[in-house]
Amino acid sequence: MTIRPFARFTAVALAAGTLAAALSACAPLVVGGAVMTGMVATDRRTSGTQLEDQGIELRANAAMRENFGSQVNVNPTSFNRQVLLTGEVPSEEVKRQVEQLVSRVQNVRSVVNELGVMAPSSLSQRSNDALVTGRVKASLVDSKDIFANSFNVTTARGVTYLMGRVTQREANRATEIVRGISGVQRVVRVLEIISEDELRQMQAPAASNNANPSPRN
Repeated sequence: MTIRPFARFTAVALAAGTLAAALSACAPLVVGGAVMTGMVATDRRTSGTQLEDQGIELRANAAMRENFGSQVNVNPTSFNRQVLLTGEVPSEEVKRQVEQLVSRVQNVRSVVNELGVMAPSSLSQRSNDALVTGRVKASLVDSKDIFANSFNVTTARGVTYLMGRVTQREANRATEIVRGISGVQRVVRVLEIISEDELRQMQAPAASNNANPSPRN
């Protein structure tokens, strides 16, 4: 797969930042000629769950610092109250302790432990992982048959993790895209699969809102 110039990736990143700002103001999102309410089109969690996930990550990081200090390099990512643990720890015992600690964090319903028992990854490895994540997000944005922002993307030591609430079709399509990206060594899906009917039900309120837009002051 040909990777576009870095300048193009930077432009995508800036556009994503602009999009995020627009969504926070509840601006409509235009995808493939269709106008959709931003939050519904891009994130299938409720607003309450999104806040819970942010709180989970903050509390998990605080627990790591308090209990392990610089002994571990742990990155908790929460989606729909399911926490993915990536990074490195010094032993299997510490790996188990980290999982138990995070599982006790308020609102956490499950933990997926992908921690490596090894020395902390280097700065160059982490920078490369961030670049791979950027490539993945840009490629998902380029796709016209899935909503890129329905996926949460994390890369650790060349392994790319996909989280989100998506249909089987979307999961398969995203996996196909990500496997072809330079730097991705493996794809791990930490996905909640929903039916096409469930997806249509999620999108129905957005379609109704766009058909009857609220007047602006």
